[in-house]
Amino acid sequence: MAYGPDLLEESVFENIAESRNYSHDSADHPVLWLNVHGLHQPEILSEIGQRFKLHPLVLEDILNTDQRPKVDDYGDYLYIVTRFFDYDPETLCVSSEQVSLVLGHGFVLTFQERPTGNFNPIRERIRLNRGQIRRQQADYLAYALLDVVVDRYFTILEQIGERTEQLEDDLMQKATPTVLQTLHQLKRETLTLRRAVWPLREVVSQLARSDTHFFQPATLPYLRDVYDHTVHVIESLEAIRDLIAGMLDIYLSSVSNRLNQEVRALTVVAIIFMPSTLISGVFGMNFHSMPLLENPGGFYLALGFMATIAISLGLVFWRRRWLG
Repeated sequence: MAYGPDLLEESVFENIAESRNYSHDSADHPVLWLNVHGLHQPEILSEIGQRFKLHPLVLEDILNTDQRPKVDDYGDYLYIVTRFFDYDPETLCVSSEQVSLVLGHGFVLTFQERPTGNFNPIRERIRLNRGQIRRQQADYLAYALLDVVVDRYFTILEQIGERTEQLEDDLMQKATPTVLQTLHQLKRETLTLRRAVWPLREVVSQLARSDTHFFQPATLPYLRDVYDHTVHVIESLEAIRDLIAGMLDIYLSSVSNRLNQEVRALTVVAIIFMPSTLISGVFGMNFHSMPLLENPGGFYLALGFMATIAISLGLVFWRRRWLG
């Protein structure tokens, strides 16, 4: 997309040969945005590197999709790495995609692993000439792209937060191993988000400093707003992590409490029947002369003693609320 305040030119290239026939007038289209989908063709990246004079290390970092968010100043352009995240509510898995951004004087290059449509709102704003994006320079376009990336984090955190609140309700009703497994999975996914958001804050903070010559003074307040959003994302993420950690403690406490109740119930039953075991053991001793041994009603008297003691102990435990 090449655009200016009054003109817009949009082109799609399927191969390198088509792109070589393209040229644009920088006077009518002062901003050029080239978005590349797919990083499996190194020859395309090599062609782009030659045209825009990109450093070989930049091309290497673009192909290496395991980069952490960072910003590098190469003098004539800035190289920025960030990540898009997607959340699957069915599997509770968070997947990420690396997005590389090159900001130069009059151009912005973006490299995505696959066509996700995450930048479509920016394209629509350019096509419909909404807002001030068409009247601004390339630095404002770079800000708008970073803003979309940060806003995506809010969407992911909202979905994870709703799932966490639902788990909290389930945990209060009954602590099951399924809830524990889900909590551990959410904890891992939030850790993945945390590893990406914290470096992104440093990236935006570095870009928002007034000493950079790639962003005009009029764009710096917008970058500071993105920085505030990033801090908000971090605070929300830490709140969710604390909630998950608290729920894990609640789960362990619930399991321990349930185990204590079961052990107490078994102990009460054992104590109730222990006197009966003692009485039956006494009358089972091999002595020729024992009280009640020759009494015709001795058997029923022994059973009466056992029942009386058991009922008395049961009443004592009931009054102490050890049976509930």
